[in-house]
Amino acid sequence: MKESTKRVIIILGALLAIVVCCLLLNLRQTVNFSKKYEGVDLTTDAEGVGREGTYMKYQTAHKEAARPQNDVDVDIFSYLNGEEVETYTNYAGVDQALYTGASSSVTWEVNIPQAGLYNILLEYIPVESRGVAIERSFYINDALPFDDAANIAFYRTWMDGGEKRVDNQGNEFRPVQVENYDWDSTYCRDDMGYVVEPFQFYFEKGLNTITMVGVNEPMVLKKVSITAVKEKVTYQEYIQNQPTVTQTADGLNYLRTVQGEESSLRSESSLYAKYDRSSPTTYPNSVTKTLLNYVGGDSWKTSGQWIEWNIEVPEDGYYNIMIKGRQNYTRGSVSSRTVHIDGEILFDELKEISFAYANDWECKTLSDENEDPFKFYLTKGTHTLRLEATLGDMGQILEELEDSTFRLNQMYRELLVYIGSTPDKYRDYHIDQMYPQMIDAMSLESKRLFKLVDDVVSVTGQKADKIASAQTLAQQLERFTKKPEKITIEFTTFKDNITALGTAILNMSETKMDVDYLVVSGTDAKVEKDKANGFAKAWHEIKSFFASFVVDYNSVGDVYDDKNGDGTIKVWVLTGRDQGTILKSMVDDTFIPNSGIGVNVEIVTGDALLTAVLAGRGPDVVLSVGADQPINYALRGAAEDLTQFTDLDQVLKSYNASSYAQYELEGGLYALPETQTFNVMFYRKDVLNELELEVPNTWQDVIEILPTIQGNNMSIGIPTAAGSNSIATPSTAVASTQPDLSMYFSLLFQNGGDLYNEAGTATTVDKEAGIEAFSDYTKYFTDYGIPMIYDFVSRFRSGEMPIGIVSYATYNTLMVSAPEIKGLWDFTLIPGTEQVDESGKTYIDRSDFVTGSATMMIKQNNDKKKQNAWEFMKWWASADSQVRFGREIEALLGSSARYATANYDAFTRLAWSARDIEILSEQWQWTKGIREVPGGYYTGRHITNAIRKVLNEQTDPRETILDYRIKIDDEIIKKREEFGLPIDR
Repeated sequence: MKESTKRVIIILGALLAIVVCCLLLNLRQTVNFSKKYEGVDLTTDAEGVGREGTYMKYQTAHKEAARPQNDVDVDIFSYLNGEEVETYTNYAGVDQALYTGASSSVTWEVNIPQAGLYNILLEYIPVESRGVAIERSFYINDALPFDDAANIAFYRTWMDGGEKRVDNQGNEFRPVQVENYDWDSTYCRDDMGYVVEPFQFYFEKGLNTITMVGVNEPMVLKKVSITAVKEKVTYQEYIQNQPTVTQTADGLNYLRTVQGEESSLRSESSLYAKYDRSSPTTYPNSVTKTLLNYVGGDSWKTSGQWIEWNIEVPEDGYYNIMIKGRQNYTRGSVSSRTVHIDGEILFDELKEISFAYANDWECKTLSDENEDPFKFYLTKGTHTLRLEATLGDMGQILEELEDSTFRLNQMYRELLVYIGSTPDKYRDYHIDQMYPQMIDAMSLESKRLFKLVDDVVSVTGQKADKIASAQTLAQQLERFTKKPEKITIEFTTFKDNITALGTAILNMSETKMDVDYLVVSGTDAKVEKDKANGFAKAWHEIKSFFASFVVDYNSVGDVYDDKNGDGTIKVWVLTGRDQGTILKSMVDDTFIPNSGIGVNVEIVTGDALLTAVLAGRGPDVVLSVGADQPINYALRGAAEDLTQFTDLDQVLKSYNASSYAQYELEGGLYALPETQTFNVMFYRKDVLNELELEVPNTWQDVIEILPTIQGNNMSIGIPTAAGSNSIATPSTAVASTQPDLSMYFSLLFQNGGDLYNEAGTATTVDKEAGIEAFSDYTKYFTDYGIPMIYDFVSRFRSGEMPIGIVSYATYNTLMVSAPEIKGLWDFTLIPGTEQVDESGKTYIDRSDFVTGSATMMIKQNNDKKKQNAWEFMKWWASADSQVRFGREIEALLGSSARYATANYDAFTRLAWSARDIEILSEQWQWTKGIREVPGGYYTGRHITNAIRKVLNEQTDPRETILDYRIKIDDEIIKKREEFGLPIDR
């Protein structure tokens, strides 16, 4: 046989194998598990497993209740009792309104003519505050009807604060987002979006009480109504109820395009106009300039978020609507939107308009299942069209998956108590005999998960990878049921699969989408649908490629030339392009107009700074440098001493002294604090209640509750030098798995010690306070068995680690990544050490190590530039600038990127709740920073070495730290001599 023939046969065989694999894969994707759960009641929980108080169980308990069609208005001014409430007159265009504060409580009595399920509707206006959502709890007849009623959110609305700005390079910048203070009406509903319809509350016939309790932010009420649950109206019913009109040619052929970036209102400030260069059909389009040409993106991903546009029609009549949208974010899923016209969902088919995954834009005319366009009756003039993100049919599935995750974590914790986190795989624990109800619970949960996998496939049309974790868990639970001895063998995998399911739920709940433009057209108008062909795409990519050679992507915004010596300064941003873009926008619309000083902002990587400064081509001001950098540059004469400026003290008034302690040297200050982080204590309320434990107040309390926690095979987490969730040394504070000495430093301060002597010429860890702190710290690991390496977020979610001391920034991570434990956790001050003051009074010292990043001025030879650079630094450090930057970066990147500003005045105006601010402010007052000294890099390194030696070799803590103190001091003396500094103690 010829060689060429063999090759052909091999290729054909390979192609056949690929076809067979694809067919098998398709069969695998279409297989359903209905036989595994047929005839099984999946609505009840197994004994001892389940979450009480869910909305689903509340609905089940009242499934036979009537749905009366009468509305009942509440007389909001005739309340039975009220705290932090006040009646306003002539407020925002209404004669009377009721103010309710952030911590208010108000109870009304209402007479219900017929028992049944009703919605609750509020008409309200926000009060100027920190820009976060308003939250309220609702009690019916003095009882919380279901858990989600404890935190019902009422959103603010946002709009552009002016026209878009164009810089001198032709790039467009979005306007500042400002809050729109106007009356709004909304139902009490699920802010997670799992329950698509408004919450339904059961009221008895006759007198009932409604108590509304403030959780966060004040609001003013105009009206509260108990409304009938609306009946669904189909499109055919809607059309039949509309008038008959005769339209002119102007109306029938009307065509109006509304650009997506020109939205009038939005539910969050993050839903502003953006730019896209990836598609040639995005309008307007440029490969060299930044043009705002669409809206949506990563930030439009959460159910309940909406964007609204104004649309105009020339006469009364019927019109079609087309949306040019794109969902190129997640394969195997759809992004759905609810369509509101003038604030109403006109008919049931508009509750879910879906965009499937595609690489390019899709022009979707709102149509029925036969693709016949919907006809919307609109009167002459301006109307509003709102697209609201919704989970649609996926909502209930995700809610059931979240409940399943909760039950699985309960099973894991109950087994954890008996077999431990690393069970002996050679031992038979007889789990089926010890916990027969657990085997029953696993069997039931397996069937639930198999059904949920089928439900997801029926909605999305395919078995996407995101639901694979649910199928894996279902199969694993099925194995556990048949062979309980496998539980101990696969126990770690079981926990990992639960975590994976929680992450999958988060991913499936995201419904990202873009909008390029909307088209409102008469029924006879011909609407062109943009579609890029292969040639257009190729030409677009060629242009983009050549543009990359001429466009300066490092510079942002207006670029100024300093050839005439006008004092233009160069500012480097070491964080990212998003941060740099926001900063430059602020500079161009606020700082430059007010100061007349030109500023060029460039985005660079941190490792470029040193070489640029050495070459004399560095910036004048650099933002977000590490805490160790300013003193290292100052020692080498490369950083300006800010004490030369007479108004420095005025700038520092908004900062705690602990936040700039790291930037002081020999009486000078070489940077202004920018961000700072410190630790707080997170705890699981539900787990501590199960164990009948109180939240620890002191370290002695921690030691006393450890036996109970560890007796249940759980643990407590504290930062360790063996590697934990973050670095926190005198020099750095960066998210990592590197050594974290923050807790040792806190114990050092709480014992009355310090890391260095007053002159900074030697370490004081060899003093009694330092030795005691070192000994106490290492005992938590050697004597009390606290884990040295762990994933806090994962263990906290499962309840395996019900208490953890970590950076307060973890709050945002948990809020975003762990929705299944929402309301089950909280945070408070770190444990303290009892001390006695000079008067003999006992108090708890909660000293807490703090570190962060800074803004530094590079050494200047030009006095004018020096003064201009200082003016910029003052502006950047001000509370107003920090607040605006913090709000805009959170709007852009989400709440997990909440800005950790070091400016206390700015911090209290960012998007924290009143209760969170109270706790963080109190802990803030206990923070202490550690000075950077020459050779200080040796301090953290050798304290870490000392800790590891004690932990790994069981050496004596006192002798170990004394030995390493000598090495630390030798390096400090060596460096002080190198830089010509005094070495006397």
